[in-house]
Amino acid sequence: MPTFDAPDGTRLAYHRKGSGGDRPLVCVPGGPMMRSAYFGDLGGLAARRELVLLDLRGTGDSAEPADLAGFRVDRQAEDIEALRVTLGLEQLDLLGHSAAGDLVLAYAARHPKRVRSLVLVCARARTAGIDFPVERRREALELRRDEPWYEEVRPAFERAVSGEAGEADFELLDPLSYGRWDAAAQAHAAACAEWFDEQAASAYLAPGAFDGADAARAVLAGLDAPVLVLSGALDGSPRPDSAAEVAALFHHGEHVVQANAAHNPWVDGPDDFVRTLVEFLASARDHR
Repeated sequence: MPTFDAPDGTRLAYHRKGSGGDRPLVCVPGGPMMRSAYFGDLGGLAARRELVLLDLRGTGDSAEPADLAGFRVDRQAEDIEALRVTLGLEQLDLLGHSAAGDLVLAYAARHPKRVRSLVLVCARARTAGIDFPVERRREALELRRDEPWYEEVRPAFERAVSGEAGEADFELLDPLSYGRWDAAAQAHAAACAEWFDEQAASAYLAPGAFDGADAARAVLAGLDAPVLVLSGALDGSPRPDSAAEVAALFHHGEHVVQANAAHNPWVDGPDDFVRTLVEFLASARDHR
């Protein structure tokens, strides 16, 4: 297991999977603060492209920072730069999922010339001043009213929106993150629940994390790298129209909606997911 030191001395780990491509795709996990193991092989993408899966500080095989302040999302952007230097790459092909959208956007805003391509998978964009209201998740819920779990999930969802949900309610909401609540989705959700660290997740979003959103947005608008924004047709955060708004930030932004997918599209439709990413990365290689 390879490791490297973050700028503050925290020892971080990453994992290599697969082969192919002229350089690896660096994958940053969401959660926030989930270990990279939940990516698996990204639906088989590792058979077509080498993946470098970063364990964020305090997750997986990476050490914890000296204090909780080191978890804040904007302060972790330099961890990605340290990884780039360790890999010996002039530029990165970079993927961020879910809450990691904020992190990879923070990195791109600080180091725009170090980004060769950027993939945002069902990703947040608070770094650029775009948020997705919780209430819009109700639209995604209503798309699932024919599911056998709908009647049980709906009251749990309403309790979550009103701030009155307990741990059992949040467990009931797991099916909303997947296009099909089958054995693969259930196993993935169980692993994510086991690995989630609420304290680290709260510190990731500590006050001040997005104070520079206007400046970041201006830099991102001028990013020369191609950007793929991939959303799930059934996802509530972001809804596809919100993901399209994120894609419109970029000069070379492209938005793709994966049918029958929710928040984890490589679990819901691995073939569609892999095809979309392989095609985008091939075109990104020829961009410059």
